[in-house]
Amino acid sequence: MRDLGQGSATEVDAERSRVAGEGWGARLLALQGDDGNWGGGAYSPKWTSTTYTLLLMRHFGIRPDDPAVMEAIDRVRSNVVMGQAEHPFFWYVGETCITGMSLALAAYFFPNDVIPPQVEWLLDEQLEDGGWNCQTVNGSTRSSFNTTISVLEGLQEMEHAVGGDPLISKARQLGHEYLQERRLMRALSTGDILNKRWLLFSFPPRWHYDVLRGLDYLRESGETPDPRCEEAIELVASKRRPDGSWPLQNRHPGREHFTMEEGSGKPSRWNTLRALRVLGWHRGD
Repeated sequence: MRDLGQGSATEVDAERSRVAGEGWGARLLALQGDDGNWGGGAYSPKWTSTTYTLLLMRHFGIRPDDPAVMEAIDRVRSNVVMGQAEHPFFWYVGETCITGMSLALAAYFFPNDVIPPQVEWLLDEQLEDGGWNCQTVNGSTRSSFNTTISVLEGLQEMEHAVGGDPLISKARQLGHEYLQERRLMRALSTGDILNKRWLLFSFPPRWHYDVLRGLDYLRESGETPDPRCEEAIELVASKRRPDGSWPLQNRHPGREHFTMEEGSGKPSRWNTLRALRVLGWHRGD
């Protein structure tokens, strides 16, 4: 309704209000444990832990101000810690990829709260090439697509929450250049495709990068389509099935709360939605 159907703000808001009480959103809320966690842990087991469950709710557009959601989030905030240093869940700082996820969740579920500590830490962790890498503690000076996309999504969510921030915006622009200089899939030095799995579109993406996730992030960021994205756009268009849908691909192994779509190779509502809105963004319609 919002991205394809030109629904009014009132219609979209009414539909969004249903997420916490019906379907997948309601099912996820009902699975929270008495200790505030989902799946028995903050980050593991994958993909039923608190982190990945809340990321799913964010994908679903669940309303943070819904009473059932606020109650669930309050249990997380009061009881759940993350990492060896046992940071409060929404204030976690440590592994860069997870820190980006934590920031996205903090900004989404507490849009009017104080700026969390992840922001300054992630800005300091940005590498000279414009991206981020979880392996900087081991001396790596090259960024990772997997880490960069998680950080960019977190910073973007933070900018939405605060209505813009020049330091965050500058860091994100450098991150956009990192992705676009590499055509969203290629090594800068050789032009080779870095990982053929990135050409397969999965949902939920978990912590993994793929080309559709990169394009959908750029669309959401409000960027004007860049000519360096053309190859990636052509890849998305090429995967359209004769019935007009896009398939689910490259499901990431691990336990799930429940099955949301039929399986790899089958039509995917989520991939179809994301592909159509990316192509519409590229065409300017």
